[in-house]
Amino acid sequence: MLTIAFTGGGTGGHIYPGLAVAEAFKERLTGKEYRIFWIGSNKGMDCSIVMNAGLEFFGIPAGRLRRYFSLKTIPDTFRVIAGYFEARKILKKQKVNILFSKGGFVSVPPCAAAASLNIPVFTHESDFSPGLATKINLRFVKKTGGNVFTAYAETAKFLPAALKDKIIVCTNPVRSVFRKADAEKGRSFLGLKPDEKILLVLGGSQGAKEINALVRACINDLSRYYTVVHQYGSEQNWDLQKTKGYIPFPYINDEMPHVLAAAELVMGRSGAGTVWESAVCGKPMILIPLSGSGTRGDQVENARFFEKEGAALVLTGADAAAQKLCALVRTLAEDPQKRRLMAESAQKIGSLDGSAVIGDFIIEFLNKAG
Repeated sequence: MLTIAFTGGGTGGHIYPGLAVAEAFKERLTGKEYRIFWIGSNKGMDCSIVMNAGLEFFGIPAGRLRRYFSLKTIPDTFRVIAGYFEARKILKKQKVNILFSKGGFVSVPPCAAAASLNIPVFTHESDFSPGLATKINLRFVKKTGGNVFTAYAETAKFLPAALKDKIIVCTNPVRSVFRKADAEKGRSFLGLKPDEKILLVLGGSQGAKEINALVRACINDLSRYYTVVHQYGSEQNWDLQKTKGYIPFPYINDEMPHVLAAAELVMGRSGAGTVWESAVCGKPMILIPLSGSGTRGDQVENARFFEKEGAALVLTGADAAAQKLCALVRTLAEDPQKRRLMAESAQKIGSLDGSAVIGDFIIEFLNKAG
């Protein structure tokens, strides 16, 4: 029996693309005997997301990786070591054929464990430049003869020359439900009429304080042009009173693809999930990337790519101000030609199905390996 293990996590942005790849595997393995399971953190959201998608889940201790020293580094180091031995035990007992990593700090111990067992490791990097986990996991990819998949062609310049022939550009995997999303279902969920125009504001599952503050400051102006549907974050305290033309949610779960399909314009951070799901749905974007000393700059890089391709407008630093945001939304609301061109650019970027590319490649790899 073919056994495929997935790993990655810490945030939904690392889990959902992996689930999209798992979908692709299932489609390609119809009629064959196989098993797919996930190795993730034994704390946090990993288990519930994966099991809700219908996959087996094995939890391991997970420690966060840091580029700087912190008092938390010491206990996290022990968690990483414990995670390695637990992952090795799981991989060996379950007789895994390959390991697919979607990144995040949770993925490093399983990738190291797979390499120690000579299990081929494949990994995918969603961001323009590779994160720390991917940089570490590349050595396990190289050792085991696997491959590294990237969302952007330009990511290759950040990777070791020795892996040049192992890089496959495939965009970011997006779950098939986004490609099949129904705008009418989104409007029905929101209780909106067909002629009501929607601005969808996304702050991520935990919320983005900067974006929430901008919505608070601009809501009267924004609601002049759109019904504002705002995911403000399950970890944010939100006391904005009900305003006409404003629909707040702490988190939108299963209905998100349909709500996104119904939106005329999307505003949010520029994490991989937001930009690629919006691209698949062909949506013009206003991106306000996380920036500054607390980030490695990956969101700014993602945003600039989509801006360069004509799918997004970007506000960063001092430009991420209420007055400029209001002016930008007004300009787009009053310019259907601009929105149309941006939507076409977004749809072009999202047209390649990254999940299918990865699924086809790895299935062919397994067939050759016998």
